[in-house]
Amino acid sequence: MAWIVENRRTQVVEKRETPYLTADMKIDLANRYFPRYPTKRAVLLPALHAVQHQYGWIPTQAMEELGEFLGLQPAEVMDTATFYEEYWLKPKGKYLVAVCRSLACELCGSTELTKHLKKKLNIEPAETTADGKFTLVEYECLGSCGTAPAALCNDVLHENINPESFGHWLDTLPEDPHEYHDSSVTWDETASAH
Repeated sequence: MAWIVENRRTQVVEKRETPYLTADMKIDLANRYFPRYPTKRAVLLPALHAVQHQYGWIPTQAMEELGEFLGLQPAEVMDTATFYEEYWLKPKGKYLVAVCRSLACELCGSTELTKHLKKKLNIEPAETTADGKFTLVEYECLGSCGTAPAALCNDVLHENINPESFGHWLDTLPEDPHEYHDSSVTWDETASAH
């Protein structure tokens, strides 16, 4: 496996005046997690999730603020955030489209789905469209082998996907992803059957 190396020693962290870790977030984290965990350090994972849920990603400034709040060095927070794939350290699109690349999905057409989405969105996996609407990623397994190929769109599982109909369905998504979660936007799965 090739390692990606970044020089973080000379990295300049752009800071905004308003902290990412607000007083309300600190109170919520303290009330919700401090009683359940043996140390503040142990609260790091749920704290990273809270920041990501609030902002859609975890800015470096937020990691520094979490370190200060939890009594950790910023490097410890960064090590943890970079270790787990579910944490985003740069902004992602409003819609995260994750194609399963397990063997079952690959045998059932996930490679064609990824190729179709790369062409349609004009991006590679781990990239975001110029308008900031979509980020395309591939996951090892979504646990839906019996209904392959599968993909997630903002944590909503789609199964038995036909690349063309799924691509057209993406065109129908609202600009505001909260409307997608709050409504029953569906795509014609009968048209997607192989």
